[in-house]
This record gives sequence, C-alpha cells and structure tokens, in this order.
Amino acid sequence: PTNKTTSLSPDVNNPAFRAVSFDDLRETYRDQAHGLLAGGVDILLPETAFDTLNAKAALMGIEEAFEIFGSRVPVIVSLTIIDASGRNLSGQTPEAFWNSVSHANLLGVGINCSLGADLMRPYLEEIVTVSDVYIACWPNAGLPNEFGDYDETPEAMAAQVRSFAEAGWLNIVGSCCGSTPAHTAAIANTTRGMLPHVPGSPEPLSRYSGLEPLTVRPESNLIMIGERTNVSGSRRFARLIKEHAYEEAVQVAQHQVQGGANILDVNMDEGLLESEQEMTTFLNLIATEPDIARLPIMVDSSKFSVIEAGLKCLQGKSIANSISLKEGEKIFKEQARTLRLHGAAVIVMAFDEEGQAASVERKVEISERAYRILTEDVGFPPQDIIFDPNVLTIATGIEEHDDYAVNFIEATRQIKERFPLVKISGGISNLSFSFRGNERIRRAMNSIFLYHAIKAGLDMAIVNAGQLDVYEDIPIELRNLIGDVIFNRGNGAQERLIEVAQEHIAVTDDNEIVMEWRQGTVSERLSHALVKGIADFVEEDTEEARQQMARPLEVIEGPLMSGMNVVGDLFGDGKMFLPQVVKSARVMKKAVAYLLPYLEAEKEEAGLTKAQTKILMATVKGDVHDIGKNIVGVVLGCNGYDVVDLGVMVPADKILEAAREQAVDVVGLSGLITPSLDEMVHVADEMKRLNFKVPLLIGGATTTSKHTAVKIATQYDGGTIHVKDASRAVGVVGELVNSNSRDALIQRTNREQEKARASFASAIPSDLVDLELARAHPASITWDADQILAPSFLGPRVLDPIHVSEIIPYIDWTPFFGVWELRGVYPKIL
Repeated sequence: PTNKTTSLSPDVNNPAFRAVSFDDLRETYRDQAHGLLAGGVDILLPETAFDTLNAKAALMGIEEAFEIFGSRVPVIVSLTIIDASGRNLSGQTPEAFWNSVSHANLLGVGINCSLGADLMRPYLEEIVTVSDVYIACWPNAGLPNEFGDYDETPEAMAAQVRSFAEAGWLNIVGSCCGSTPAHTAAIANTTRGMLPHVPGSPEPLSRYSGLEPLTVRPESNLIMIGERTNVSGSRRFARLIKEHAYEEAVQVAQHQVQGGANILDVNMDEGLLESEQEMTTFLNLIATEPDIARLPIMVDSSKFSVIEAGLKCLQGKSIANSISLKEGEKIFKEQARTLRLHGAAVIVMAFDEEGQAASVERKVEISERAYRILTEDVGFPPQDIIFDPNVLTIATGIEEHDDYAVNFIEATRQIKERFPLVKISGGISNLSFSFRGNERIRRAMNSIFLYHAIKAGLDMAIVNAGQLDVYEDIPIELRNLIGDVIFNRGNGAQERLIEVAQEHIAVTDDNEIVMEWRQGTVSERLSHALVKGIADFVEEDTEEARQQMARPLEVIEGPLMSGMNVVGDLFGDGKMFLPQVVKSARVMKKAVAYLLPYLEAEKEEAGLTKAQTKILMATVKGDVHDIGKNIVGVVLGCNGYDVVDLGVMVPADKILEAAREQAVDVVGLSGLITPSLDEMVHVADEMKRLNFKVPLLIGGATTTSKHTAVKIATQYDGGTIHVKDASRAVGVVGELVNSNSRDALIQRTNREQEKARASFASAIPSDLVDLELARAHPASITWDADQILAPSFLGPRVLDPIHVSEIIPYIDWTPFFGVWELRGVYPKIL
C-alpha cells in the first residue's frame, strides 16, 4: 500500500509534480502480485482505490505478473469514496471509475471503507447499475465521532447492509473501519440465505471518462472534440508550450470546455519540443483543474511513445489518437494490445502499408481489416473502436481531390452499416484548409460538411468548439454553393466558391457585416439574439420589450420563450450544435437576470413577499442542462412561490435530503437528455422507499406524459405529474397546493396515466408462455462423467504454520510511526 498518488501533486507550488510515477507503481504491483501468486493466493484484490490511476497501474502490473507466472487468478478491484461528494480522492465518480477499470477482465468490483453503509447506498447502486461483474461491499461502521471512535452498532450496520442484499446488489459482503467481529457476525447472520447479485448486461455503448463519465448513445448529439490544445493546429497554443507559459496554455483548454467540447484533444507533436515530456507536464497540469479534468482526454500523436506517456497520466478512460496499419499488422497488434492494457479506446486511421486511403473502397477495406484484427486477435470491444476515414482537403484545384468530402461521407455510411457499434470521427478543419485565412468561408464549409456527415453516421468531430455557424443561418446561396463543392456536383462550383471567398477575403467576423437584424421589431431582435447567441444588445432590447408589455413576466413568456423554442427546434433537427445552444442559454440568462429586479418589485407590490409554498427543483444526475428549469423557477417565483433550486447534476440522495431539510411541498425534476429519464425513475423509486408523500413534477425536453405514466408514476404513489412547459407549471402547482383541488388533480392524472399504461401494454407483443407450462417442460441436460474433471484433492489443505515471531524481524515499522507524525527511520526512531 502507498499514500502516494499518481493523479495529484503534493507540492502546491508545482501542480505538475508527482511523488510517484505510473511505471514505478506498475512495477511494484507486478512484483507484489508475482510473489502472491507464487504463494498460492486464490484471488487478487486491489482495494481502497483512492486514486484510479494508482488502481490502473496495479491492474496493469497484475496482468504482467500473470504473463510471467504463466497462469491467472480472479481479480476484484474496490473503490473508496472519501466524502459526501460521492468521489474518490482523485475526484472520480463511481461510474467514471468503472469506465476506467472495466477493461481489466475483472471477477468483481466493489466499494470498501468509504462512508457508513447508509451513506454508501447511492454509490453502490451506481456501480451495480453500470457494471457487468459481481459486486463486493464492506463499509465502515458509520463515520468516526470527534474522538475517532465509531458509534454505529452491529445491528444498525447489519440492517443497512441487509437492504443492499434485499435490492439484489451483493455477492461479497463484509465490514471495514470501526467494525468488530460482532459487526461482521451481524452482517453475516442478516444476509445469510439471501439471493446473490446477478451481473447485468449493460447496453454495448461507447463509454469514456475523465472525473465524470461520458456515454455515447444512439440518440446522442455530435460529440465535440476540442482541437485548440494542439501545437500543430494552434499557433497560439504552440507558442505558449514553447515558452513554458503553462498557466495560459491551461486557459486554452478551459476555453474549449466553455465552448462546449465533450472531449479534449491534446497534441504535442512539434519538431523542437520534447513531446513526451510536454505531454506529461500538460496532462498533469490539467488533471488539477476539475472543470477540465471532468472531460475524457484524447491523447493525440503520430508517435506511439507519446501516446503511451500521455495515457500514464490519465486516470479516466481516454482515447488514443491514433494507430494504423501503415507499419504492418505486427506493430498494429502490439500497439493495440498496449492500449487495451491501459483501458483506452482507439482511433484507427484509414492508412495501411500502401498509404492513405482516399477512395470509398479503400477506406472501407482498411477499416474492415482493422476491425477484424482488433476484435478477433486483440480482444477490443467494438464500442471501443473509432474509425477516422480521413477528412482531406477539397477545392485545391487538383481534380483528384474533388471527391474527398463525398468519399468521407459515403465511407462513413458504409462503415456504420457494417459495424454499427463502432464510432466514426474526423478532423473537420482539414476539409477547408484551402481557404485558410478566410474564416467566414471556412466556418460555413465546416458546418455544412458536418451537417451532412452527421446524417451519414459521424459520431464525433475534432473541431474548434464554439466556432461553428448555425446551418440555417448560412445564406442559402452560399449553402447551396458549398454543398455543390462538397458533393462534387460540377457546374463550376469550385471556381464560383473561390470568387465568393475573394469577395469576403477581409470578412472574418459577423460583426463586420451590416446588422440588418437590428432593424426588426423588439421581439424579432430578441429571438435573433437568442438563436445566434448574441448578448451585446440583449439588455437594451429586454428593457424595450418590458416597457411595451404590461408585466415583466410577459417578456419571458413571450419573445424570450419564443426564441428559445426556435433554438430547441433547430437543435432537435441537427441544424444547431450544443456549443451554440450553450451560447443561446447564456443570452437567455442575461435577459432574465436583467428582469429579476422588476419581477421582485412586482411581487412586493402584489403582497407576495411571503411565499405561498416551497418548491424544490433540480436537474437530475448526469444532466448539465438547466435553462428550462431556470425559466420555470423564475415563473414560479414571480407567482409567489419559494423556489429551492439545487442546480444541475444533482444525485437522488441530495435531492431527497434537501427536500426533507427544507420541508418542501413539491419536488420538480428536470432533464434534457435521454439518460435523465432513467435517473428520474430512480428518484421516484427512492421517494417511495423513503416514504415521501409530496407531489413529484417531471419536466424537460426528453420527458413525455407517456413515459412519465409508464416508467415514473409506477414507482411512486405520492402523485407524479408531467408538466409540458413553463407556462403550465403555475397552474399545476396552484392546483396541488390548494386542498380543494389537489386530490382531484392527482386522481384525474392517475386515470389518464392508467389509460396511457394500458395503451402502452396493449402495443407490446407477448410471446411468454405460462410459468407452469415452462416448469413442465424444463431444459434437458445430459451430464457426461467423462467431461467432469475431478479435483486433485478434497477437503482443506494445511500449509506448514509460520509463527508471527518469524515475520516480525522483516517488518519496517517506519510508516506506522509516520502515521502518528513521529519522524525518523525504524529502528533508530526507537
């Protein structure tokens, strides 16, 4: 064991410093594991994983020990949560931890030490939900008191652990700090005979992680990979790295995150740089910045040694960019196996011994060959494979280049049809390189190409996050012209695009264009500002709208909501990207913030300073979207309700803890993405388990009345109501807090939900047979004695006893005294 960490610096003046390296730990764990294997252990258990990178080093060392020893034993790895944030010391959530270690062919995963069993519950459930292995759990006997003692009784601890077993979460159970033999006995007695956990089969999705998980689902929007932390693609970033101006270089990464990047691409390939050293330094630095470190990292280099150096700095499940078949299958397999040991996903370029693929046929052929090698020979899961069919530059004046864009799009379509679980990525800026220096044309080209590539199956793109045009806002003539060039439709499209580019050679920013949109009505101007993400005039336009309307709330419910509805429609149609939605949300927040003093003043005049009722609102865990929730909160607040807003990414236990402490009358859950629906079901289930009785309101872009009826309302009997939009929230809450109308509303909703459930059930075909019939026709199994191996011996095997007195001379007690802050080296310290 060690108290050193590979993810954090012990030196506050040098955040890039590490007290121990990944390789040092890997080699140490390898030697320890080899000794244990030679000693005849049955299971290896790296436990109390406070730093996930330490755990990954241990798992790689164990794998190397298996290779040396010539045989394997099962491996279980156990995480420890350090506080109520639900993270380990290095900052990872349980799901992010699982994504980081799930490659290691584990028998089981668990949580030990951490908090008391009562506080451990949501984190254990998270591990159970996402994993496909057995589950272990040995919690502390509560938390220590001010004297360092543990007060939780064996009975209390056993009751909590029993609830885990009743939920079907446990295979191995025990107790950790503060527990006694009585605690262990109580747990054993109360869980004896209970059904063990049956590992699930999570959907085969692409899962990555930084401090937090990133799951790519079929319905996910384009995954944006920030490209500016690349010395080859950003002159500013290259200069900062060369000058060792690391604080400013880290700010470049922060700007990419703020611009909407989901993954951060880091590249240090430059002839005058020590690439491995610079990659290590920069990744260690951003690991100390939580806003950046929460994202998965893509380690980008043409040198495999640099990729490996980068992976040794990253505790999350990262992406290696890239490997290819250009040096043949032998090296390709060696590199792929190394990446698999690190648990990284891999980008494979469409490149082989004959060179870079340009045609559709070659792109698909190379991808098929690489897929076969990775899945059949190396053991890569398909969902960890990302193909890059090469985005190459068009409109170069060279005829052979004219089909490069359409070839990428068609190859993407064919690869996705053949291998639906893989992901497709591309470096989008390469497409428009012929027009470097003309940002207006380049942005339009990149956006239009992205629009069509996404339709063909592109999952992720390396782009300058936040620097894309809204597809619908590109002038129709320019849009059609660029489309002709991308699809090589001829008709002199290239020449005409060059002419257009020359006309706009000096135009690099929309602000240089005459702002005709400022001539419209105030409602039109506000809507335009929201769609374009322009905050420059929003306060003066909001004030003008306020003066024209009877109440400030009408500004929100009118032009502002109309503008956000347009944003929602464009986003849903794939004509607007998430970074642009984020910019729109910032404009909306600025407008609402301007109106707040007027809204508060109106409440005072109406005598609504004392709240009628208290409403808790939260965006559920896993979802960072809050604009809709914020609008509902403002509208409810303007109608005299006391709104308790917990923000975004709020886990179920925090929601319900706050609901109890604040004694709220209504709980409202919001979510914009599909996984939020499952989390809402979980919150409803927890509300029932904890005997809540307050109404539960469900809202957000992905929610529907049918899903609420079928999946959520069935989990909670305190009244679950779907609220379609902000305009209806006030009416629903008003009925719920009125004793004369509450029961009628809930009963009416229950009847409607029963109809929805019946309709849903009738649409599901049933091919299940009667249980008794199934039991009457069991599976027939013929046991062949020749196929059953007899063990070499039966019963216990006793080793020659080793007395403790024989071991004591070999113990170095220095760490023991160090814990008690006694400095010195054993035995001199005595």
